[in-house]
Formats: sequence, C-alpha cells, structure tokens
Amino acid sequence: MPATARRRDPRLPPDTDVGGLVAWAARRLGRAGLHFGHGTDNAFDEAGALVFHALGIAHEDAPRAYSRRVDAPGRERVRELVARRIRERVPSAYLTGRTWFAGHEIEVTPAVLVPRSAIAELCTSGFAPWIDARRVRRVLDIGTGSGCIAIACAHAFPEARVDAVDVSHAALEVAARNIRAHGLEERVRTRLSNVYDGVGPRRYDIIVSNPPYVPARVVGLLPAEYAREPRLGLAAGRRGLDVVERILAGAERHLERGGVLVVEVGDTEGAVRRRWPEVPFTWLEFEHGGGGVFLLTAAGLRSHRQALAS
Repeated sequence: MPATARRRDPRLPPDTDVGGLVAWAARRLGRAGLHFGHGTDNAFDEAGALVFHALGIAHEDAPRAYSRRVDAPGRERVRELVARRIRERVPSAYLTGRTWFAGHEIEVTPAVLVPRSAIAELCTSGFAPWIDARRVRRVLDIGTGSGCIAIACAHAFPEARVDAVDVSHAALEVAARNIRAHGLEERVRTRLSNVYDGVGPRRYDIIVSNPPYVPARVVGLLPAEYAREPRLGLAAGRRGLDVVERILAGAERHLERGGVLVVEVGDTEGAVRRRWPEVPFTWLEFEHGGGGVFLLTAAGLRSHRQALAS
C-alpha cells in the first residue's frame, strides 16, 4: 500500500487496549472532514461511542475499560464501524442505535432526529426558575420524535402526565419503545397529532417543542450527516417558521394560567424576532452551550394574542 494511502487510512495497532483504539478512532474521524453535531461535538467523544458499542462495553463501565486489551475480532469490529461512519457519513447514534439525552439513554433510528437539543438542560433543572416544579401536572411535547424530551420531562416531574405527539407513525413507534424502556407507560402517552390537532381541549402546565425549523432551501446545504435524518423533522417551509407559527397561534388555548411555552428554533431565531418584533420572547441561555430557545408565559401569549394569531 502506498505511503499516502496509509496516512489516509492508518492501520489499526496490532495489539492495543480500549484506550488505544479510542485514540486511533479519534484520529481517523478527526482527519476525515466529518461533521460532529449529532449528540457529540468532537471526534474523541464520537470515537468513544463507536468503540464502546463495537466492543459491547456498557456506558457505566466505560471509565474502567480503557486499559482492557482487545482481541483481533474486536479490533476488526471497531475498524469496520469507524470506516462506515467515514464512508457513509452516518451519524454515530444511528450506527450504535443509542444516545443520551438529559442523562437518560435513548434508542434512535433513522426514523427520528438524533437528540441534541439544549432543552435537555431545562429538563434536568425542572425548568427552574420559570415554573414551580411541584405544581406541574401536565406536559405536552410537540414533535416528540424519539420521545427524549417527553421522557426527560416525566423524570423531572414525577407527578406529571406527558402527552408526546408527532405526525410520524414511525417516530411514535420509536418513542413508544423508549417510553417502555424507561417504565413510563402509565404517565407518558404517545399521540398521532399535527401540533394540537390530536390533543383536544386539554391544557398543560408546560408546552415544549423542538420542531422542524430549517428553511427548506437550507436543508440541502447542511453537512452530509443531516441528509441521514428525516427531512420531516428538519424542513419547515420558506422561512423555517411553518410549524413554529402554528405552535404560537394555538399555545394560549392549551396552556394553563401560569404555564410556559418553550420552543427551540435554532438559527431561525432571527426570523422569529423579525416576524414578531413586539412579542416578549425570553431567549434562554445555557451553561453547556446551545441557543435559539425561547420561552413565553401564558400571560405573554394572552397579551399578544392578535399578533401571534396573524
């Protein structure tokens, strides 16, 4: 093999431990021009996820596994998985079938977006200081996908019932499996619903959503990894506001007095500000990064009812 080819595809060490494989995989991934943004934001963390999955190492055992020697079949499984990540530009979470959100393990398939919302931080804090967690009895998660936000909310509010809605049958099947895996079937219910269409007159203490918000013309310009995700979960019309407009227009009718609406809009934040300049959005900041998430109180929705309905 020519030297240049060896530099592009360095051979696996013939005898190594788990830590050595993670370092090797991180180098390979880092040199391959990949996009890191689907549950991890760097080559090292992604390498760890792939290596641990290939070797069958449980998440909780990972810190103690780095010095473990790896046999030839194990090294080959790692090589194949890393090669597929590079060759096919498949997000690692789809290769492993698992990811973590707000401290909870979540199954993912190509039927759902890979969980990565900054809303996870809100879930772990019980949406403090925006609402009294002790009085939360009902939560609505719009566009639930894998069910990750609904599940995190159910863990955050143990007295609450959560409606997890989506327009995708396939996504709801994944969500239902995750709900069962967390033993939350009694409190988290999936519903086929286009925003509020399937929830009837119910009112909620929290309405939360990570909806599609990418302008349609932008979707094709995203890194190749995004093409592996369902377009239904990304694209939202010319300005990226098609679903957000519906969420805002109906939120007042479905929020309890004192309730809050939380929606992620990512890079579409500017379009939201321009579309509703008079609405008092609170743009949240997060300790661990991320942005483009707004909060509106029920009172704020009432006082700007006309603007949000137009």
